[in-house]
Amino acid sequence: MPSGKEIKSRIKSVKNTSKITKAMELISTVKMKKAQESVMILRPFALAVLSVLAKVSHKDDILGVFSRIPEGTDQELLVLVASQKGLCGGYNTNVFKKTIEYIQNDDDAPYTHEYDYISIGKRARDFVLRTGQNLVADFSEEIKDPLTPLESRHMVRFMIDEWKTGKYSKISIVYNHYVSAIAQLPVVETLFPIKKEEIVSFLEHVSGETVESIGNYIGDYTIEPDINTLIEATLPMILEAMIHETLLEAKAAEHAARRFAMKNAKDAANKKAAHLTLVYNKTRQSAITKEVSEIVSGVESMKDM
Repeated sequence: MPSGKEIKSRIKSVKNTSKITKAMELISTVKMKKAQESVMILRPFALAVLSVLAKVSHKDDILGVFSRIPEGTDQELLVLVASQKGLCGGYNTNVFKKTIEYIQNDDDAPYTHEYDYISIGKRARDFVLRTGQNLVADFSEEIKDPLTPLESRHMVRFMIDEWKTGKYSKISIVYNHYVSAIAQLPVVETLFPIKKEEIVSFLEHVSGETVESIGNYIGDYTIEPDINTLIEATLPMILEAMIHETLLEAKAAEHAARRFAMKNAKDAANKKAAHLTLVYNKTRQSAITKEVSEIVSGVESMKDM
């Protein structure tokens, strides 16, 4: 059995671990709330865009190149969103499992369907390189916490440029969707080609309004220079906001997962410390009893003399 000194040293070590994990839990809680609040910053923009979209939504083919599927290609670009570091439970593993499941469920893969990857987060980059896949771009070093719209804009512009090349038939993003503080759901969402319904749904979700509540204008607006130029200029901003919101969701999910993992680690450390304290007390009691017994035996032996 370990000595009392060794057990005390282990108790101190475990309690220090508990303090560290508790601090990390609190930090993750604050960061999670900040990521949630950042989504609300998009509300005025979403409300303004939704108002404009309600007035021109009757136009056909309003999304232009962003909604058309290129012909003659079976390649798909997957955007993987994972964390910069570990200690977040199954957060990263769930994204990777979802990616593998998505590819395996493709009826044509792996024979005709080819995949390229964009990684956001060091763990996503490591996964792509470890599995020998083709990594088109890595934005791990550009991701800050909290995530800013400027950082998202750089990534989205790259995705738009890749889509416009006509090389890919589809661009999808794999990430953990924030459900609650204790639940995150790995999902695959299509970024391109995009549908008007998806844009409207996003704007309604963020703005808290609906197209019907804003009201559709019956008739034609005089738009200069023309509606296509307007869409070409504004649609990338909408896509930036949509993908930025998705990345904020992923960040909130990451901090929630890390908070939960650190809470479990803290609770486990506290249980371990309590168990070691009990062992230490029993060892100490045993040592005291042994010493008392030896003293009593010595006194008794001296009486006989």
